[in-house]
Amino acid sequence: MVAKTHVAACVDAAQKVRLKGISSRSNARADALAKDASSQLGHDVITYGSVDAIASDPEIDFVIIATPPNVRLELIEPLAQAGKHILLEKPIGRTAGESRDIVDACKSAGVKLGIVFQHRARSASQIAAEMIKSGELGPLGLVEMNVPWWREQAYYDEPGRGTYERDGGGVLISQAIHTIDLALSLTGPVMSVQAMAKTTRFHHMESEDFVVAGLEFTNGAVGSLVASTASYPGGAESITLHFQNATLHLESGQLKVNPRDGEKSVHGDEASTGGGADPMAFTHDWHQTIIENFARVVTGAAAPFASGEDAMAAHNLIEAITRSSKNGKIEYLNS
Repeated sequence: MVAKTHVAACVDAAQKVRLKGISSRSNARADALAKDASSQLGHDVITYGSVDAIASDPEIDFVIIATPPNVRLELIEPLAQAGKHILLEKPIGRTAGESRDIVDACKSAGVKLGIVFQHRARSASQIAAEMIKSGELGPLGLVEMNVPWWREQAYYDEPGRGTYERDGGGVLISQAIHTIDLALSLTGPVMSVQAMAKTTRFHHMESEDFVVAGLEFTNGAVGSLVASTASYPGGAESITLHFQNATLHLESGQLKVNPRDGEKSVHGDEASTGGGADPMAFTHDWHQTIIENFARVVTGAAAPFASGEDAMAAHNLIEAITRSSKNGKIEYLNS
């Protein structure tokens, strides 16, 4: 679904990256995307018939992988062995174990691995990170993560969607993972979790469409996560961080700062995030930022917004939430 977003991002990033070609399970889909990209870029964007063809092309520096999670490892291993750096759509894999295998495969091959967590690329997110890093906000006490999204049943009627075999789960790994990743990049690691994950009557699907979790962080803060794709008509996800000196609220691409003593401020531009019935109702600007950054990553001039190791934190928390719901008890994470 996100292939067109990546193509649009590559078109606008044309001064910093060159889109060489496209490959897909559907040759017709790849041809159509390549034709459209060629017309916009003014040079031929070719189609590749196999992963081996990409791996053997000396002009390819890095590959963007935007497939369902169940085929990631089989694609990444030959590309990494050929020295191609990997920019990977979330999630890394279907499970924390599979994700670790992918991270280790790239590390063993000596290639860079970046994960497309585009919410980190928002200016509001970067401003929040700098404020927290400065220490001016004081200690963190309370964290609130909310993902009140909506998906029609037709979304889950696509073969494999919302299954453990193809996607690795439901709302946690396919939607809320963005909010979880961004929140953890700002809060630090979770120590323990107690959770419930269920499927509501609004969807017929194998995995969960509703999750509520209580969290304890290693820094002493407590928090909550509520995530859903059953919340009609759907709204923007949000992260609220309550510090001793101020509260930060991230929502719809904006940061609202509410100091305990001082003037309120707003940073960033408001934007749609795909929380309603149209999952692709968001800008490609954040993907463009990620792609341009990764072009610098492969030359050693920058660090990725989210490395494979960074992204493992979200996967480990998701797995702990799932275990807690299944076992009905508190689950502890390794810090």
